[in-house]
Amino acid sequence: MTEEEFDEMVQTLCESKAAEFRLIGYEYAEAEEVWACVSRKYSKTGVPALHAVVNDILSLKATTFMNQMTLDAYRGSRF
Repeated sequence: MTEEEFDEMVQTLCESKAAEFRLIGYEYAEAEEVWACVSRKYSKTGVPALHAVVNDILSLKATTFMNQMTLDAYRGSRF
């Protein structure tokens, strides 16, 4: 799998997860924010295999996502 295919697949999954969050009431959830939340834990170890990334995106809980967005807001980051 090429890096471009990997990025496209991750983008699709993040868009799906953001749409799921919007369905349950988090109307400002974006795919980029989902990826930023998931990829934070990869900063020290690097991006793992595709199956692990897929699992991390699809198992992301709304509370974890919103906690990260709240912390980013306190730090002054865009969310």
